Amino acid sequence: MAATFCTAATLKASLGVGTLYDSYTWIEDTCQTAQDMISSFLWFNVAPTVATGLYNNVATVVIASPGMFVVGQSVTIAASGATYNGTRTITGVGPSTLLTNNTLNNWQMNYPRGYSFLQFAITASNEDNHLILPYGTMTGPDHKTQSYATTPAINSAALMLATSIWQARMATQNGQAGIDGYIPSPYTMSASMMAAIRGLLSPYLNPGAMVG
Repeated sequence: MAATFCTAATLKASLGVGTLYDSYTWIEDTCQTAQDMISSFLWFNVAPTVATGLYNNVATVVIASPGMFVVGQSVTIAASGATYNGTRTITGVGPSTLLTNNTLNNWQMNYPRGYSFLQFAITASNEDNHLILPYGTMTGPDHKTQSYATTPAINSAALMLATSIWQARMATQNGQAGIDGYIPSPYTMSASMMAAIRGLLSPYLNPGAMVG
């Protein structure tokens, strides 16, 4: 899918490169990289999946968010193992009805303060409950991507970030020429990239992205 926070046409116009570079290889993937980086800081209807288990064709997925999803809702699970990944319909919520596997009992002390236990019908072999590292994701209905794509502050941040990425890719050895000659810049792609646009993104940041 083409990037929407900063489009290839917008970046081309800003850089003044015209048709010099192929849209996908050199422009579109730069825009998509900027969008992916910014999206990881924005607030979406997404929760981390931290553990999974399966017993008698009933899967239990633990997410690090209490009360976020409800029975009957369709969610998309990703990066949580092939058995669990995909669009699933929630059939149960909460630990009292989901403890079909005794290994889940040690999670009970943290519910509902930090976790939700969600149940799904999945036909597969039994699996003991186990952690997912790094965490996967569970995504509910998307109410934000389209509006983010038309938010001027986010558009500006994406353009600034895409421009920085482009310049770093095109610069020889990530360096730049100063008035007195070549100056190496080894930290062009450091955390300072996001810090430079954080002010633009601050009204839209996920609270979880502001920790640390």
